[in-house]
Amino acid sequence: MKTIFQDLEYLEKHITDDEAKKVVDELRQNFNVLRTKSGLKQLLTKKKLAKIVRNVKYEQELVHLQVELIKLQNWVYENNKRVMIIFEGRDAAGKGGAIKRFAQYLNPRKFRVVALQKPTEVEMGQFYFQRYFQHLPNAGEIVFFDRSWYNRAIVEPVFDFCTPEQYKRFMKEVPEIEHALVDDGIVLVKFWFSISKENQQKRFKERMGNPLKHWKLSPIDEKAQETWDDVTYYKEEMFSRTHTGFAPWIIVDSNDKKHARLESIRYILSKIDYDGKEDAKINLHHDPSIVERYHRKIHDKD
Repeated sequence: MKTIFQDLEYLEKHITDDEAKKVVDELRQNFNVLRTKSGLKQLLTKKKLAKIVRNVKYEQELVHLQVELIKLQNWVYENNKRVMIIFEGRDAAGKGGAIKRFAQYLNPRKFRVVALQKPTEVEMGQFYFQRYFQHLPNAGEIVFFDRSWYNRAIVEPVFDFCTPEQYKRFMKEVPEIEHALVDDGIVLVKFWFSISKENQQKRFKERMGNPLKHWKLSPIDEKAQETWDDVTYYKEEMFSRTHTGFAPWIIVDSNDKKHARLESIRYILSKIDYDGKEDAKINLHHDPSIVERYHRKIHDKD
């Protein structure tokens, strides 16, 4: 009894039409994906074959990129570099999931994830940036910020957590602060994970229906759809006034979470010339349709 792969081999030998050859080649690739451990496991579920193939290909590509992240981390450590990656975006945009994939196989002694709670009464009386400064990367370290000082650029003014004067002062100071950090040698990357209003609502519904994700919901999340336009206004103000040549905003289309994870990792790998990069077994050039620099728009000055 012939196997599917024997049949494919027969077709490859006897088909002469170029279009048919492409179809057979694609079939072989898909069957190779399905015969992996992950593919066989997912075949036992009720998922469609096309989705299973897509998931396995994503997992395979992610692993290759994570191998490169380990090389990058070793280079950062051995050369006493400091890397700071900021993840910003609307609620449910996929920031946490992306950070998890970045850090999944890294050495925990050489990186940190910073996700600060709301400021204490003492912190509220401090210089605004003070509580963030203590979490800046040390020599040989990568630090991922799950939200950052940019809370004051969007969340705080939208929900009246800061005064207009505090907001204006922040918007004036933050480019100078970031310029100083970059001048001091910190590699600073600022991601904005972009999501549509419809997809945000869909993800909120998924969280509400999944008891394992209830912890992700907060009172602010519940108002995210109501405050959509307000967030849009402050977001555009933030881009216009804090997008600089030394610390540009990198926009990630996160409507497809898997693509967003892969391409944001690829962007970091493409930006830094770490040892062993030339030996990568995967494309390290990010897709500009998913990850791109913010393009400045014309805004009236205050």
